[in-house]
Amino acid sequence: MSGRMKQTEVPPEVDTRRWLALGAVATAQLMVGIDLTIVNIALPSVQRELGMSDPTRPWVITLFALGYGGLLLLGGRMSDLIGRRRALLIGLTGFALASALGGAANGSAMLLSGRALQGVFGALLTPAVLATLAASFPLPAERGKAFGIYGAVMGSASGLGVLAGGVLTEYLDWRWCMYVNLPIAALAAGGVLYAVRSVPPVSGVRVDVVGALLATAGLMAVVFGFARAESDGWSAPATYIPLAAGVVLLAAFLAAQARVKSPLLPLRVVADSRRGGSYLAVFSLAVGMFAALFFLTFYLQTIQHYSPVKAGLAFLPLTVGLMVGVRAVSRLLAKAAVRSLICPGLLTIAAGLALLGLLRADSSYWLHVMPVFLLVGLGAGWVLVAANSTATLGAGSDSAVAGAMVMTSQQIGASLGTALLSTVAGAVAARSDAVHGFNVASLGAAGFLCVAALAVYWVLSERSPDHSRWKLPSRSTRL
Repeated sequence: MSGRMKQTEVPPEVDTRRWLALGAVATAQLMVGIDLTIVNIALPSVQRELGMSDPTRPWVITLFALGYGGLLLLGGRMSDLIGRRRALLIGLTGFALASALGGAANGSAMLLSGRALQGVFGALLTPAVLATLAASFPLPAERGKAFGIYGAVMGSASGLGVLAGGVLTEYLDWRWCMYVNLPIAALAAGGVLYAVRSVPPVSGVRVDVVGALLATAGLMAVVFGFARAESDGWSAPATYIPLAAGVVLLAAFLAAQARVKSPLLPLRVVADSRRGGSYLAVFSLAVGMFAALFFLTFYLQTIQHYSPVKAGLAFLPLTVGLMVGVRAVSRLLAKAAVRSLICPGLLTIAAGLALLGLLRADSSYWLHVMPVFLLVGLGAGWVLVAANSTATLGAGSDSAVAGAMVMTSQQIGASLGTALLSTVAGAVAARSDAVHGFNVASLGAAGFLCVAALAVYWVLSERSPDHSRWKLPSRSTRL
Protein backbone atom coordinates (compact mmCIF):
# COMPACT_ATOMS: atom_id res chain seq x y z
CA MET A 1 0.00 0.00 0.00
CA SER A 2 2.88 2.36 -0.85
CA GLY A 3 3.59 4.11 2.41
CA ARG A 4 0.05 5.10 3.36
CA MET A 5 -2.22 3.50 5.84
CA LYS A 6 -5.90 3.14 5.16
CA GLN A 7 -8.00 5.44 7.30
CA THR A 8 -9.73 2.52 8.99
CA GLU A 9 -6.41 0.90 10.01
CA VAL A 10 -4.98 2.31 13.25
CA PRO A 11 -1.79 0.92 14.78
CA PRO A 12 -2.90 -1.09 17.84
CA GLU A 13 -0.39 0.68 20.12
CA VAL A 14 -2.05 4.08 19.50
CA ASP A 15 -5.67 2.93 19.33
CA THR A 16 -7.02 4.44 22.54
CA ARG A 17 -10.30 2.52 22.26
CA ARG A 18 -8.77 -0.94 22.34
CA TRP A 19 -9.46 -1.45 26.07
CA LEU A 20 -13.10 -0.54 25.55
CA ALA A 21 -13.13 -2.98 22.63
CA LEU A 22 -11.75 -5.63 24.98
CA GLY A 23 -14.64 -5.00 27.37
CA ALA A 24 -17.17 -5.29 24.57
CA VAL A 25 -15.87 -8.54 23.10
CA ALA A 26 -15.27 -10.07 26.55
CA THR A 27 -18.91 -9.32 27.39
CA ALA A 28 -19.97 -11.00 24.15
CA GLN A 29 -17.94 -14.12 24.92
CA LEU A 30 -19.23 -14.18 28.51
CA MET A 31 -22.77 -14.36 27.14
CA VAL A 32 -21.89 -17.33 24.93
CA GLY A 33 -19.99 -19.09 27.69
CA ILE A 34 -22.78 -18.68 30.24
CA ASP A 35 -25.29 -20.19 27.82
CA LEU A 36 -23.32 -23.42 27.71
CA THR A 37 -24.49 -24.15 31.28
CA ILE A 38 -27.22 -21.68 32.28
CA VAL A 39 -30.14 -23.93 31.36
CA ASN A 40 -28.74 -27.06 33.04
CA ILE A 41 -30.34 -26.34 36.41
CA ALA A 42 -33.48 -24.98 34.73
CA LEU A 43 -34.16 -28.18 32.76
CA PRO A 44 -36.63 -29.74 35.23
CA SER A 45 -38.72 -26.53 35.18
CA VAL A 46 -38.50 -26.35 31.39
CA GLN A 47 -39.63 -29.94 31.04
CA ARG A 48 -42.62 -29.48 33.31
CA GLU A 49 -43.90 -26.27 31.71
CA LEU A 50 -43.45 -27.31 28.08
CA GLY A 51 -44.51 -30.93 28.57
CA MET A 52 -41.18 -32.14 27.23
CA SER A 53 -40.50 -35.87 27.13
CA ASP A 54 -37.46 -37.39 28.83
CA PRO A 55 -35.74 -38.31 25.52
CA THR A 56 -36.25 -34.75 24.24
CA ARG A 57 -34.87 -32.99 27.34
CA PRO A 58 -31.12 -33.55 26.64
CA TRP A 59 -31.51 -31.93 23.23
CA VAL A 60 -31.84 -28.54 24.93
CA ILE A 61 -28.13 -28.90 25.76
CA THR A 62 -27.05 -30.98 22.77
CA LEU A 63 -28.41 -28.71 20.03
CA PHE A 64 -26.50 -25.72 21.35
CA ALA A 65 -23.30 -27.81 21.48
CA LEU A 66 -23.89 -29.14 17.95
CA GLY A 67 -24.38 -25.73 16.38
CA TYR A 68 -21.54 -24.14 18.32
CA GLY A 69 -18.93 -26.88 18.08
CA GLY A 70 -19.78 -27.86 14.53
CA LEU A 71 -19.65 -24.40 12.98
CA LEU A 72 -16.72 -22.72 14.74
CA LEU A 73 -14.26 -23.29 11.90
CA LEU A 74 -16.71 -21.96 9.33
CA GLY A 75 -17.40 -19.03 11.66
CA GLY A 76 -13.70 -18.24 11.73
CA ARG A 77 -13.49 -18.13 7.96
CA MET A 78 -16.69 -16.08 7.69
CA SER A 79 -15.15 -13.56 10.08
CA ASP A 80 -12.28 -13.13 7.61
CA LEU A 81 -14.70 -12.91 4.69
CA ILE A 82 -17.05 -10.22 6.05
CA GLY A 83 -14.74 -8.50 8.54
CA ARG A 84 -14.38 -8.85 12.31
CA ARG A 85 -16.62 -5.92 13.28
CA ARG A 86 -19.47 -7.03 11.06
CA ALA A 87 -19.14 -10.62 12.27
CA LEU A 88 -19.35 -9.41 15.88
CA LEU A 89 -22.50 -7.38 15.23
CA ILE A 90 -24.24 -10.11 13.22
CA GLY A 91 -23.32 -12.70 15.84
CA LEU A 92 -24.60 -10.56 18.72
CA THR A 93 -27.84 -9.66 16.97
CA GLY A 94 -28.52 -13.23 15.92
CA PHE A 95 -27.71 -14.59 19.38
CA ALA A 96 -30.09 -12.11 21.01
CA LEU A 97 -32.93 -12.93 18.60
CA ALA A 98 -32.38 -16.66 19.09
CA SER A 99 -32.49 -16.14 22.87
CA ALA A 100 -35.77 -14.22 22.56
CA LEU A 101 -37.19 -17.06 20.46
CA GLY A 102 -36.22 -19.63 23.08
CA GLY A 103 -37.52 -17.52 25.96
CA ALA A 104 -40.91 -17.08 24.28
CA ALA A 105 -41.18 -20.81 23.48
CA ASN A 106 -44.67 -22.32 23.74
CA GLY A 107 -43.45 -25.84 23.01
CA SER A 108 -40.37 -28.02 22.65
CA ALA A 109 -39.81 -27.28 18.95
CA MET A 110 -39.63 -23.52 19.48
CA LEU A 111 -37.19 -23.82 22.39
CA LEU A 112 -34.98 -26.30 20.55
CA SER A 113 -34.90 -24.02 17.49
CA GLY A 114 -33.81 -21.11 19.66
CA ARG A 115 -31.04 -23.16 21.28
CA ALA A 116 -29.76 -24.40 17.91
CA LEU A 117 -29.67 -20.86 16.53
CA GLN A 118 -27.82 -19.68 19.63
CA GLY A 119 -25.11 -22.19 18.81
CA VAL A 120 -24.95 -21.08 15.17
CA PHE A 121 -24.53 -17.37 15.96
CA GLY A 122 -22.19 -18.15 18.86
CA ALA A 123 -19.95 -19.97 16.37
CA LEU A 124 -19.73 -16.78 14.29
CA LEU A 125 -19.16 -14.60 17.34
CA THR A 126 -16.33 -16.40 19.16
CA PRO A 127 -13.72 -16.46 16.35
CA ALA A 128 -14.35 -12.75 15.71
CA VAL A 129 -13.80 -12.06 19.43
CA LEU A 130 -10.42 -13.82 19.42
CA ALA A 131 -9.34 -12.23 16.12
CA THR A 132 -10.20 -8.79 17.52
CA LEU A 133 -8.12 -9.42 20.63
CA ALA A 134 -5.18 -10.73 18.62
CA ALA A 135 -5.19 -7.69 16.32
CA SER A 136 -5.74 -5.13 19.08
CA PHE A 137 -3.05 -6.32 21.49
CA PRO A 138 0.11 -7.48 19.69
CA LEU A 139 2.54 -6.02 22.27
CA PRO A 140 3.64 -8.64 24.86
CA ALA A 141 2.89 -6.67 28.05
CA GLU A 142 -0.57 -5.52 26.97
CA ARG A 143 -1.33 -8.86 25.36
CA GLY A 144 -0.85 -10.59 28.70
CA LYS A 145 -3.33 -8.26 30.41
CA ALA A 146 -5.88 -8.48 27.60
CA PHE A 147 -5.84 -12.27 27.33
CA GLY A 148 -5.81 -12.46 31.11
CA ILE A 149 -9.13 -10.62 31.23
CA TYR A 150 -10.49 -12.76 28.41
CA GLY A 151 -9.29 -15.94 30.11
CA ALA A 152 -11.00 -14.97 33.36
CA VAL A 153 -14.26 -14.31 31.51
CA MET A 154 -14.08 -17.49 29.47
CA GLY A 155 -13.08 -19.72 32.36
CA SER A 156 -15.60 -18.38 34.87
CA ALA A 157 -18.53 -18.46 32.43
CA SER A 158 -19.50 -22.06 33.21
CA GLY A 159 -19.65 -21.48 36.96
CA LEU A 160 -21.49 -18.20 36.51
CA GLY A 161 -23.94 -19.94 34.19
CA VAL A 162 -24.78 -22.50 36.86
CA LEU A 163 -25.23 -19.72 39.46
CA ALA A 164 -27.31 -17.52 37.15
CA GLY A 165 -29.46 -20.46 36.10
CA GLY A 166 -30.19 -21.33 39.71
CA VAL A 167 -31.02 -17.77 40.76
CA LEU A 168 -33.18 -16.97 37.72
CA THR A 169 -35.07 -20.26 37.87
CA GLU A 170 -35.73 -20.11 41.60
CA TYR A 171 -36.66 -16.41 41.93
CA LEU A 172 -38.01 -15.48 38.48
CA ASP A 173 -38.73 -18.03 35.76
CA TRP A 174 -36.67 -20.36 33.57
CA ARG A 175 -37.44 -18.14 30.58
CA TRP A 176 -35.15 -15.49 32.04
CA CYS A 177 -32.25 -17.89 31.46
CA MET A 178 -32.84 -16.96 27.80
CA TYR A 179 -34.07 -13.37 28.13
CA VAL A 180 -31.04 -12.33 30.18
CA ASN A 181 -29.01 -12.42 26.96
CA LEU A 182 -30.92 -9.49 25.45
CA PRO A 183 -29.45 -6.71 27.65
CA ILE A 184 -26.02 -8.37 27.61
CA ALA A 185 -26.02 -8.51 23.79
CA ALA A 186 -27.22 -4.90 23.56
CA LEU A 187 -24.43 -3.73 25.88
CA ALA A 188 -21.79 -5.66 23.95
CA ALA A 189 -23.10 -4.44 20.57
CA GLY A 190 -22.98 -0.83 21.77
CA GLY A 191 -19.38 -1.34 22.82
CA VAL A 192 -18.49 -2.92 19.47
CA LEU A 193 -20.09 -0.05 17.53
CA TYR A 194 -18.16 2.52 19.55
CA ALA A 195 -14.79 0.89 20.16
CA VAL A 196 -14.09 -1.76 17.51
CA ARG A 197 -12.79 -0.08 14.40
CA SER A 198 -13.87 -1.29 10.99
CA VAL A 199 -11.03 -2.89 9.05
CA PRO A 200 -11.20 -4.30 5.53
CA PRO A 201 -11.98 -8.02 5.26
CA VAL A 202 -8.96 -10.23 4.63
CA SER A 203 -8.25 -10.06 0.91
CA GLY A 204 -8.50 -13.15 -1.25
CA VAL A 205 -10.66 -15.09 1.20
CA ARG A 206 -13.08 -17.59 -0.30
CA VAL A 207 -15.31 -20.05 1.49
CA ASP A 208 -14.14 -23.61 0.93
CA VAL A 209 -17.59 -25.13 0.43
CA VAL A 210 -16.45 -28.75 0.41
CA GLY A 211 -14.26 -28.18 3.45
CA ALA A 212 -17.07 -26.38 5.26
CA LEU A 213 -19.48 -29.26 4.66
CA LEU A 214 -16.97 -31.92 5.70
CA ALA A 215 -15.80 -30.05 8.82
CA THR A 216 -19.29 -29.10 9.96
CA ALA A 217 -20.75 -32.57 9.39
CA GLY A 218 -17.72 -34.26 10.97
CA LEU A 219 -17.63 -32.07 14.08
CA MET A 220 -21.38 -32.31 14.56
CA ALA A 221 -21.24 -36.09 14.23
CA VAL A 222 -18.49 -36.33 16.84
CA VAL A 223 -20.25 -34.02 19.31
CA PHE A 224 -23.54 -35.87 18.74
CA GLY A 225 -21.92 -39.27 19.27
CA PHE A 226 -20.34 -38.18 22.54
CA ALA A 227 -23.64 -36.70 23.70
CA ARG A 228 -25.49 -39.95 22.99
CA ALA A 229 -22.81 -42.01 24.73
CA GLU A 230 -23.73 -40.37 28.03
CA SER A 231 -27.36 -41.49 27.81
CA ASP A 232 -27.33 -44.52 25.49
CA GLY A 233 -23.95 -46.10 26.19
CA TRP A 234 -20.95 -46.64 23.93
CA SER A 235 -22.30 -49.84 22.37
CA ALA A 236 -25.49 -48.18 21.08
CA PRO A 237 -25.71 -47.56 17.30
CA ALA A 238 -26.72 -43.95 18.08
CA THR A 239 -23.27 -43.55 19.62
CA TYR A 240 -20.77 -45.48 17.56
CA ILE A 241 -22.22 -44.79 14.10
CA PRO A 242 -22.01 -40.97 14.43
CA LEU A 243 -18.54 -41.25 16.00
CA ALA A 244 -17.26 -43.46 13.18
CA ALA A 245 -18.84 -41.20 10.57
CA GLY A 246 -17.34 -38.15 12.27
CA VAL A 247 -13.83 -39.61 12.21
CA VAL A 248 -14.15 -40.48 8.50
CA LEU A 249 -15.53 -37.05 7.62
CA LEU A 250 -12.81 -35.22 9.55
CA ALA A 251 -10.12 -37.35 7.93
CA ALA A 252 -11.58 -36.48 4.52
CA PHE A 253 -11.66 -32.82 5.60
CA LEU A 254 -7.94 -32.80 6.45
CA ALA A 255 -7.09 -34.51 3.17
CA ALA A 256 -9.13 -31.94 1.26
CA GLN A 257 -7.46 -29.02 3.07
CA ALA A 258 -4.07 -30.07 1.72
CA ARG A 259 -5.33 -29.77 -1.87
CA VAL A 260 -7.57 -26.70 -2.11
CA LYS A 261 -6.24 -23.22 -2.82
CA SER A 262 -8.21 -21.40 -0.09
CA PRO A 263 -8.74 -23.99 2.68
CA LEU A 264 -11.20 -23.51 5.51
CA LEU A 265 -8.44 -24.53 7.93
CA PRO A 266 -4.94 -23.93 6.50
CA LEU A 267 -2.87 -26.86 7.71
CA ARG A 268 -0.08 -24.46 8.68
CA VAL A 269 -2.29 -23.38 11.58
CA VAL A 270 -2.36 -26.80 13.25
CA ALA A 271 1.09 -27.88 12.01
CA ASP A 272 2.75 -25.10 14.02
CA SER A 273 4.02 -26.75 17.23
CA ARG A 274 3.17 -23.71 19.32
CA ARG A 275 -0.47 -23.76 18.25
CA GLY A 276 -0.70 -27.55 18.21
CA GLY A 277 0.45 -27.68 21.82
CA SER A 278 -2.08 -25.00 22.77
CA TYR A 279 -4.95 -26.91 21.16
CA LEU A 280 -3.90 -30.13 22.91
CA ALA A 281 -3.74 -28.27 26.23
CA VAL A 282 -7.21 -26.76 25.86
CA PHE A 283 -8.66 -30.12 24.77
CA SER A 284 -7.13 -31.83 27.81
CA LEU A 285 -8.25 -29.07 30.16
CA ALA A 286 -11.81 -29.38 28.90
CA VAL A 287 -11.84 -33.16 29.39
CA GLY A 288 -11.03 -32.77 33.07
CA MET A 289 -12.68 -29.47 33.93
CA PHE A 290 -16.11 -30.10 32.45
CA ALA A 291 -16.26 -33.61 33.90
CA ALA A 292 -15.42 -32.15 37.34
CA LEU A 293 -18.14 -29.52 37.01
CA PHE A 294 -20.64 -32.19 35.93
CA PHE A 295 -19.78 -34.44 38.87
CA LEU A 296 -19.83 -31.63 41.42
CA THR A 297 -23.17 -30.27 40.17
CA PHE A 298 -24.70 -33.72 40.64
CA TYR A 299 -22.93 -34.30 43.97
CA LEU A 300 -24.03 -31.00 45.52
CA GLN A 301 -27.67 -31.26 44.44
CA THR A 302 -28.28 -35.02 44.66
CA ILE A 303 -25.95 -36.20 47.42
CA GLN A 304 -25.71 -33.07 49.58
CA HIS A 305 -29.23 -31.85 48.63
CA TYR A 306 -28.26 -28.26 47.88
CA SER A 307 -30.90 -25.97 46.38
CA PRO A 308 -30.18 -24.63 42.87
CA VAL A 309 -29.10 -21.25 44.30
CA LYS A 310 -26.90 -22.77 46.99
CA ALA A 311 -25.32 -25.09 44.41
CA GLY A 312 -24.61 -22.10 42.19
CA LEU A 313 -23.03 -20.16 45.07
CA ALA A 314 -20.90 -23.20 45.86
CA PHE A 315 -19.23 -22.76 42.47
CA LEU A 316 -17.88 -19.28 43.31
CA PRO A 317 -14.47 -20.55 44.51
CA LEU A 318 -13.96 -21.76 40.93
CA THR A 319 -14.09 -18.13 39.81
CA VAL A 320 -11.77 -17.08 42.64
CA GLY A 321 -9.23 -19.69 41.56
CA LEU A 322 -9.55 -18.54 37.97
CA MET A 323 -8.86 -14.92 38.89
CA VAL A 324 -5.75 -15.89 40.83
CA GLY A 325 -4.48 -18.06 37.97
CA VAL A 326 -5.20 -15.43 35.36
CA ARG A 327 -3.48 -12.68 37.35
CA ALA A 328 -0.39 -14.80 37.92
CA VAL A 329 0.08 -16.04 34.37
CA SER A 330 -0.70 -12.68 32.73
CA ARG A 331 2.41 -11.21 34.35
CA LEU A 332 4.56 -14.10 33.16
CA LEU A 333 3.25 -14.31 29.60
CA ALA A 334 5.96 -12.07 28.13
CA LYS A 335 8.74 -13.51 30.30
CA ALA A 336 8.52 -17.30 30.13
CA ALA A 337 8.45 -20.05 27.50
CA VAL A 338 5.01 -21.33 26.58
CA ARG A 339 5.46 -24.85 27.90
CA SER A 340 6.62 -23.62 31.30
CA LEU A 341 3.28 -21.80 31.59
CA ILE A 342 0.82 -24.35 30.23
CA CYS A 343 2.11 -27.59 31.78
CA PRO A 344 1.93 -26.47 35.46
CA GLY A 345 -1.66 -25.38 34.84
CA LEU A 346 -2.63 -28.83 33.58
CA LEU A 347 -0.95 -30.46 36.59
CA THR A 348 -2.83 -28.13 38.95
CA ILE A 349 -6.15 -29.25 37.44
CA ALA A 350 -4.95 -32.85 37.81
CA ALA A 351 -4.33 -32.18 41.52
CA GLY A 352 -7.89 -30.89 41.89
CA LEU A 353 -9.28 -33.98 40.18
CA ALA A 354 -7.16 -36.25 42.37
CA LEU A 355 -8.64 -34.54 45.43
CA LEU A 356 -12.11 -35.05 43.93
CA GLY A 357 -11.20 -38.73 43.73
CA LEU A 358 -11.09 -38.80 47.54
CA LEU A 359 -14.55 -37.28 47.99
CA ARG A 360 -17.04 -39.03 50.30
CA ALA A 361 -20.79 -38.70 50.69
CA ASP A 362 -20.35 -36.84 53.99
CA SER A 363 -17.32 -34.76 53.02
CA SER A 364 -17.16 -31.17 54.26
CA TYR A 365 -17.70 -28.52 51.60
CA TRP A 366 -15.12 -26.17 53.12
CA LEU A 367 -12.43 -28.79 53.68
CA HIS A 368 -12.90 -30.97 50.61
CA VAL A 369 -15.16 -29.55 47.90
CA MET A 370 -14.00 -25.93 47.95
CA PRO A 371 -10.31 -26.88 47.49
CA VAL A 372 -11.29 -28.85 44.38
CA PHE A 373 -12.97 -25.78 42.91
CA LEU A 374 -9.98 -23.60 43.79
CA LEU A 375 -7.41 -25.96 42.21
CA VAL A 376 -9.44 -26.59 39.05
CA GLY A 377 -10.11 -22.85 38.68
CA LEU A 378 -6.46 -21.94 39.29
CA GLY A 379 -5.21 -24.40 36.68
CA ALA A 380 -7.91 -23.51 34.15
CA GLY A 381 -7.16 -19.78 34.38
CA TRP A 382 -3.45 -20.51 34.04
CA VAL A 383 -3.89 -22.66 30.90
CA LEU A 384 -6.61 -20.66 29.15
CA VAL A 385 -4.70 -17.38 29.14
CA ALA A 386 -1.48 -18.92 27.89
CA ALA A 387 -3.17 -21.17 25.30
CA ASN A 388 -5.52 -18.56 23.84
CA SER A 389 -2.79 -15.97 23.54
CA THR A 390 -0.30 -18.45 22.08
CA ALA A 391 -2.74 -19.89 19.53
CA THR A 392 -3.34 -16.46 17.97
CA LEU A 393 0.21 -15.10 18.41
CA GLY A 394 1.55 -13.99 15.04
CA ALA A 395 -1.29 -15.73 13.17
CA GLY A 396 -1.95 -12.70 10.96
CA SER A 397 -4.74 -13.40 8.50
CA ASP A 398 -5.32 -16.79 10.15
CA SER A 399 -6.16 -15.26 13.56
CA ALA A 400 -9.90 -15.96 13.40
CA VAL A 401 -9.44 -19.59 12.32
CA ALA A 402 -6.62 -20.10 14.84
CA GLY A 403 -8.92 -18.78 17.58
CA ALA A 404 -11.80 -20.92 16.33
CA MET A 405 -9.61 -24.01 16.72
CA VAL A 406 -9.12 -23.19 20.40
CA MET A 407 -12.85 -23.27 21.06
CA THR A 408 -13.32 -26.30 18.80
CA SER A 409 -10.71 -28.15 20.87
CA GLN A 410 -12.50 -27.12 24.06
CA GLN A 411 -15.92 -28.17 22.78
CA ILE A 412 -14.71 -31.59 21.63
CA GLY A 413 -12.80 -32.09 24.89
CA ALA A 414 -15.82 -31.12 26.99
CA SER A 415 -18.10 -33.48 25.04
CA LEU A 416 -15.62 -36.36 25.24
CA GLY A 417 -14.78 -35.80 28.90
CA THR A 418 -18.40 -35.60 30.04
CA ALA A 419 -19.45 -38.65 28.00
CA LEU A 420 -16.45 -40.88 28.72
CA LEU A 421 -16.05 -40.10 32.41
CA SER A 422 -19.81 -40.24 33.02
CA THR A 423 -19.80 -43.72 31.52
CA VAL A 424 -16.94 -44.77 33.80
CA ALA A 425 -18.67 -43.25 36.82
CA GLY A 426 -21.96 -44.94 35.94
CA ALA A 427 -20.36 -48.36 35.45
CA VAL A 428 -18.60 -48.17 38.83
CA ALA A 429 -21.70 -46.78 40.57
CA ALA A 430 -23.74 -49.76 39.33
CA ARG A 431 -21.50 -52.02 41.42
CA SER A 432 -21.13 -49.73 44.44
CA ASP A 433 -22.51 -46.18 44.74
CA ALA A 434 -22.56 -42.86 42.88
CA VAL A 435 -19.83 -41.17 44.92
CA HIS A 436 -17.41 -44.07 44.37
CA GLY A 437 -18.16 -43.76 40.66
CA PHE A 438 -17.15 -40.08 40.79
CA ASN A 439 -13.97 -41.07 42.66
CA VAL A 440 -12.79 -43.58 40.06
CA ALA A 441 -13.64 -41.36 37.08
CA SER A 442 -11.95 -38.33 38.68
CA LEU A 443 -8.75 -40.24 39.42
CA GLY A 444 -8.75 -41.47 35.82
CA ALA A 445 -9.13 -37.89 34.59
CA ALA A 446 -6.27 -36.79 36.85
CA GLY A 447 -4.03 -39.44 35.33
CA PHE A 448 -5.04 -38.38 31.82
CA LEU A 449 -4.11 -34.76 32.55
CA CYS A 450 -0.69 -35.80 33.87
CA VAL A 451 -0.02 -37.66 30.62
CA ALA A 452 -1.39 -34.70 28.64
CA ALA A 453 0.99 -32.33 30.45
CA LEU A 454 3.94 -34.50 29.37
CA ALA A 455 2.64 -34.59 25.78
CA VAL A 456 2.20 -30.80 25.70
CA TYR A 457 5.70 -30.34 27.14
CA TRP A 458 7.11 -32.49 24.34
CA VAL A 459 5.11 -30.78 21.56
CA LEU A 460 6.08 -27.33 22.81
CA SER A 461 9.78 -27.85 22.27
CA GLU A 462 12.34 -25.35 23.51
CA ARG A 463 12.54 -23.99 19.98
CA SER A 464 8.85 -23.18 19.93
CA PRO A 465 8.48 -19.36 19.79
CA ASP A 466 7.16 -17.72 22.95
CA HIS A 467 5.73 -14.34 23.85
CA SER A 468 9.00 -13.01 25.19
CA ARG A 469 10.58 -13.40 21.73
CA TRP A 470 7.60 -12.01 19.83
CA LYS A 471 8.17 -8.56 18.38
CA LEU A 472 5.66 -6.24 16.82
CA PRO A 473 6.19 -6.06 13.04
CA SER A 474 8.18 -3.05 11.91
CA ARG A 475 6.23 0.02 10.93
CA SER A 476 7.07 -0.51 7.27
CA THR A 477 5.39 -3.91 7.25
CA ARG A 478 2.21 -2.43 8.76
CA LEU A 479 1.90 0.42 6.27
